[in-house]
Formats: sequence, C-alpha cells, structure tokens
Amino acid sequence: MPELKDELDPPFEIVEPMRGRGPVIFNSPHSGSVYPRAFLVASRLDLATLRHSEDSFVDELALGVVRRGYPLMRAHFPRCYVDVNREPYELDPRMFEGRLPSFANTRSMRVAGGLGTIARVVGDAQEIYRERIPVDDAIARIEGLYKPYHRALRRLFTRVHRDFGAAVLIDCHSMPSAAGSKDERPRSDVVLGDRYGTSCVGVVAEVADATLRGLGYSVSRNKPYAGGFITEHYGNPAGGLHAIQLELNRALYMDEHRCERSASFDRLASDLETLAEELAAIALQELRPYRAAAE
Repeated sequence: MPELKDELDPPFEIVEPMRGRGPVIFNSPHSGSVYPRAFLVASRLDLATLRHSEDSFVDELALGVVRRGYPLMRAHFPRCYVDVNREPYELDPRMFEGRLPSFANTRSMRVAGGLGTIARVVGDAQEIYRERIPVDDAIARIEGLYKPYHRALRRLFTRVHRDFGAAVLIDCHSMPSAAGSKDERPRSDVVLGDRYGTSCVGVVAEVADATLRGLGYSVSRNKPYAGGFITEHYGNPAGGLHAIQLELNRALYMDEHRCERSASFDRLASDLETLAEELAAIALQELRPYRAAAE
C-alpha cells in the first residue's frame, strides 16, 4: 500500500503532554478526515455525504486536555474506510470479491446493519461502494491501519497504567442531535457508556456524570450507546484499567448540515478540560486493582 502510506502519513497520532499529570487518556477513533483517493473513486457517494459518518472535530474538542497533562490519541483515516471501534474482522461477505477468512465474524448485528469493520453504508443506510471490493483490500486496511492503531492504543494504556497504577480511557464520539427520520426527539447532550457498569468502576461514571451536569449538560447513561468494542475490550476494572465512552451531541458544537464548528465549540472544548481534571482527581486507590485495594 505505498500510495496509501503517502496519503495517510501518519495514519494516527498520540499527542503527548509535556508531563503526564494523571491516569487519564482521551481517544478519538472516529474523527479522521483524510480520505484515500482510491476509496473516493470506488465510492458512489460524494465526500460531503461520506463525511456524515465522521465524529467531526471531536479530536479538536479534546485537544485541550493535552496541555492539562493528559495524552490524546486520534485517527486520521475515516471510520467509513476502516472502523477501529469494531472487532478486527466484522465483515459482510456481500461486500467483497473473494473469500473472507474463516474466522471473520459475518453475523454480528453491526455487520447486519452495514457497519462492520469495513462499512457498507453511511448516514441513512446509503451504500458506499459502486461494486464489490477485493477481500485483499479489506485485509490490507485491517493489517495496515486497524491493528497498528490498537497496538499503539494498548501500549499507551499500558504505559499510563504502569506510571500511575491505574488508567482511565475516555473514548470520545459524537452523535446526531436527533435519532433519525423515525424519531426526531432531541437527544441528551451527552451519553456516557460504561457497558452497564462493567467497563469501569462506578466512581468514574459518577464523576463524569456529576461534572457534566454541573457544567449544565443533560446526561444519560448507556442509552442509546453503552460503549463499543474499545470500551468493552479495554475496560478491565479488576486490573485497574477503566474505559468509558463519551457521546457528544453534535448540536452542542457544530452545524450538522454544513459540517462546520459553531460558536459554542470553545465552551465545550473548555468543559472537556474540566472533565479531564475531575477524572484525574479521583483518588488512585479507588482506581487501582481490587487486590491492591484489599491489601
């Protein structure tokens, strides 16, 4: 993939603080907006339509946490090209020319909805590709982008855990302000997803909830988003590894139709810095492995 490497250089990055001040990490896996040329040629959709699948500007919203002393990891490739918040091989056989690996998960609910590791649709179920794509293309995206992303995120998570005895991963996403044509009710400002209390100790969700409510936001827990692959697979509270998903209502910070930042962007960015500080202030003994607390 020499051409792809040139276009996506680097494919992701970890923005590091001058000095780490606490066990908190922010991650923005869906804010990437660098679209490979070959992908755009293969798509039947224009760039503006494809961009509706992005968590646009979420990485920029979170960037201020770095100066507060907390690292931020962000993808540069778009989620509709390869989605790192899925299992590595959630693949829809209807999309591809050639035989998928025998270990591919072809029957998940996300695959059925067209939103596997290599997405089939964006937006309101609009098909991305003009025709089937080669299986080798999908495997190259997984090997060249998905797996390196997770290796880097795991190394970062492990390093912070080693340095502080615990680590808290804030997986940052955005959601449309309304659920769609069938349900136009306004959503909460923020949805916190902790996999129904299994991906982090309760104090992490409680502090996040109380902080955001104190800043004036409406908050819900686990509905409609309980946390995806990253929250589920990185969170291990018994080992001192905590993960929580943060879904931000796009109406808080952007014009959803024009895909532009709004006047309230800076306020939300500042409030995320406050959230980072409050999470970092949780007593380490409440975050460390249970066995250490028992001792």
